[in-house]
Amino acid sequence: MNEPFIRLRNISKSFAGVKALKNIGLEICPGEIHCLIGENGCGKSTLIKIISGVYAPDSGTIELDGRLIKHMTPKEAMKNGIEVIYQDFSVFPNLTVAENISLNTQITEKQKVVNWNKIRVQAQAALDKIGVSIPLYETVEHLSVANRQLIAISRAIAHNARLLIMDEPTTALTQREVDALFQVVCGLNKEGISVIFVSHKLDEVMQLSQKIMIIRNGETAAEGNIEDFTKEKIIYYMTGRELAGTSYEVPAGSQAKTVLKVDNISQKGGFHNVSFELREHEIIGVTGLLGSGRTALANALFGIHRIDSGEIHMDGKKIKLRNVRSAVKSGIAYVPEDRLTEGLFLEQSIGRNLTITVLDKLKKKSGALDRAKGKSISQYWIEKLHIKTASEELPARALSGGNQQKIVIAKWLAKQPKVLILNGPTVGVDIAAKTDIIELIKSLAQDNMSILLVSDDVSEIMMCCNRVMLMKNGRITEEFKTSDITEKMLYEKVRMQEV
Repeated sequence: MNEPFIRLRNISKSFAGVKALKNIGLEICPGEIHCLIGENGCGKSTLIKIISGVYAPDSGTIELDGRLIKHMTPKEAMKNGIEVIYQDFSVFPNLTVAENISLNTQITEKQKVVNWNKIRVQAQAALDKIGVSIPLYETVEHLSVANRQLIAISRAIAHNARLLIMDEPTTALTQREVDALFQVVCGLNKEGISVIFVSHKLDEVMQLSQKIMIIRNGETAAEGNIEDFTKEKIIYYMTGRELAGTSYEVPAGSQAKTVLKVDNISQKGGFHNVSFELREHEIIGVTGLLGSGRTALANALFGIHRIDSGEIHMDGKKIKLRNVRSAVKSGIAYVPEDRLTEGLFLEQSIGRNLTITVLDKLKKKSGALDRAKGKSISQYWIEKLHIKTASEELPARALSGGNQQKIVIAKWLAKQPKVLILNGPTVGVDIAAKTDIIELIKSLAQDNMSILLVSDDVSEIMMCCNRVMLMKNGRITEEFKTSDITEKMLYEKVRMQEV
């Protein structure tokens, strides 16, 4: 049996009297892929920083190869082969691939004279070890996100990494890039390099991990071999709630009144001859690979970009979506994929963000805004959507990703739309917020709203929707009921589009 490379015993850490970690224990053996999972604020980041020497624990011990480490520092962690790859990868965009990969080694070896040949040899060896080919002389700023991540991994390998900590490594990757990354991680596993993998994406957790540790409120909620867990079980340990894994069904006895009819619409460079009908109480999913046309379709239906041909009808009447204002006037609302740049005024208060779409209702005869009424509306949506905040006066940037997303949804619900378009509604949010949002989407549909859900998250599509449209190269290639297909079948259909 392998002895653990790193062993943590009874680790606790507090900040200003608040317990971030409580008696956490963790053992990782050489060549083990260990997933660390939990809600935002549960203590994952604190634990990572203790392992990498950024924070010192208040109590507990850390052992490396059976040796007690009294004062773990970042330098000591790196010396012992512990490397962290954060979400921004910490690469230098103005340096070449070779320079980025060899930089840490040059610094720790205290090289006074740059040996360019040695740098190239080290960099190439690191790339070869993970089985990827990237030009050594290419400037990193010209590379894709996926290649930047591979460079960060190669830099760790060149520095003789024994434990690689990867924080949300797939956030900005396509499915093909995720698959390539997982091949690299599995290769590291065979070389005896351990990996701590932090992710909110349960499909990836189930696919990649050998062991799992679930943290809740700073404590270990559950841990063990991945074979002993299901997605539903993980969600329960993370949130204390159970999320129904069944697909959404239109309420029995509901009338099949068509709310939105899209007839043979096209947009140059976006999509071609798209037709479908969205009825009351329905949640239709639109999925496909990056570049399939799904986001272009969502943008067109909200008037962000005009269609070149075809017709759009609302409640049986033809409408022309010349711009966003015309879409809103027609009863269409849109939650964009990028909430930070497209959905929120980050520096403005939560209250202002929540009421931005209903300013006309807040105007007094004098033209001034009724602040009391605005506060009442804000409080209503904060309570209804369980937005966690100490005050509506706080800026939107102060909230977690999940609570920010709830604000974007709430500001459009305040407008009482007939059709709600959601583009990646749970991207970058933790499981608890995802559970809340999925339950909200279903309840909105049950209450008579018609919803178009655009997402590349297959499990999200299966849990939320009663119908699915699959897009490829700007066209709808297949359409089916979620009750007639399994999650695995849908995943394979999406994957086949790469061919």
